[in-house]
Order: sequence, then C-alpha cells, then structure tokens
Amino acid sequence: MNKIYTFLCLLFVFFASSCVSNKDLTYLQGANKNENQSSIEVVPLKPYRVQVNDVLSIKLKALDQKLVEMFNSSTSGSAPNSTDALYFDGFTVNDHGNIRVPVLGEIAVLGLTLEEIRAKVEKQLLDEYFNKEADLFVLVKLAGLRYTTNGEVSSPGTKTLFQDKVTILEAIANSGDITITGNRKEVVLVRQYPHGTEIHTLDLTSVDAVKSPYYYIQPNDYIYVKPIKQKTWGFGVNGLQSVTTILSALSLVITTYLLINR
Repeated sequence: MNKIYTFLCLLFVFFASSCVSNKDLTYLQGANKNENQSSIEVVPLKPYRVQVNDVLSIKLKALDQKLVEMFNSSTSGSAPNSTDALYFDGFTVNDHGNIRVPVLGEIAVLGLTLEEIRAKVEKQLLDEYFNKEADLFVLVKLAGLRYTTNGEVSSPGTKTLFQDKVTILEAIANSGDITITGNRKEVVLVRQYPHGTEIHTLDLTSVDAVKSPYYYIQPNDYIYVKPIKQKTWGFGVNGLQSVTTILSALSLVITTYLLINR
C-alpha cells in the first residue's frame, strides 16, 4: 500500500511540474485590476538613427514634377509598397554609411535621423539644383521595418512591416504568436548598434515590459523565444498530455518487467 501511495505522489508531482501555468502564458500581468483603465508610463521613443544595410525611401515633389522625375525611383512591375520594389528601388546604406542618390551622388547618412537626412537632402538640392520658387518637398522614410523572429513562435522568419513604430508584441503577433512551449519570461532581443551588437532580455508576462526601452523594436532586430523547461524534459504541456506521457512510460516499464521475469 505504501508503494501505491508513493507512486501516486510521484505521479502528482510529475503532473504538476509538467503543466504550463496560466501565469506563464498571459502577457503584461501586474496592472491594477481595481481600475477600469490602468495608466502605464511608457518610455519615450528616441528617434531612430540610420545604420548600415538600412534601406531608405526618398521621394521628391515640386510644382513641376518633371524636374524631380530623375530623382524619384520607379516601382514599375511591382506594387509600390512591396518589399521587392523597395529593395531594388530604395537607397541602401552601404558599408561606409553612404547612400547614392541620382545627380547628388554619395550622401553620408550613417547615424542620422530620418529628419536630419531629409533636411540634408533638401538643403543640397536647393543649393545646387532648385530654387525656393520650385516649392520643393522631400519625404524620407525607412523602406519598411525589417526584423527576424526565431525559436518558439508559430511562424519564424524575417518579416517587413510598413509602419513607423512597431512594438515587440506586435512583431511577435505578426509571427503567429509565441507557442505554448515558448518562454514569455525570457524573450531575447538582439540589436545592432554602430558600436556593435547587444543582447537584451524582456519579460513579456510583466506589465513593466511596456516601460522597457526595448519595447519598440528597430530595423534588423532579431527576436528569439526560448523553450520552457517542460519541452526540454519531454513532458506534455497540459494535463492530458502529461498523464498520457507518464502512463505510456509506466506501461513500457511494466511490460518490460513482465517480459524479463516471465
């Protein structure tokens, strides 16, 4: 009888430890439940500074559009906002931190914000090719926000979103969300900086993640979701799978024992 009790206790321990808790699956926990609306102080988003391999979209407008046709990229043969069109017709920042613009030639943009690049291009055009009467309008944008997700997500891979700001939760949602075997408490963010690569970790189950300076992703970010320990152990991720796994293992042990002692 003692052996039966011991076995049941062990079965209960395995069952409890192998199941994934609801706290491990819920995002942004910790908000005040007594209020209908919870106010969270979000960290101010700093202007993005252009890095090597970024692709920029530069559009010029003027009273006489024929004057700026040579500067504007052609997107014939593909959708204007498609990734392929922007890759081939956009302005890629080379290893020296420059972009090549028709007529203007090489322009140093590394480390500059989009607004600083716009002002720089506009000033050079006004100084060398246009006058104020041309009513020149310059628009500079990133040619999509490109990032990569890997690990325990439903749809890993590289994706491009045509938005100015994207949170890490939006990026993960666009990758099909984290699977039930993904560790939401230790999501790794690998980010490129002019001085090198840095690795940051976010706990997406805590509401404090919204206050993190890494809550908003940047171009070329790499997001990796680790597996939880239950997947490493090989147990099920819910009660039914856990019981099935344990009973299957127990049946195999009993069968083997009976065959050996027959």
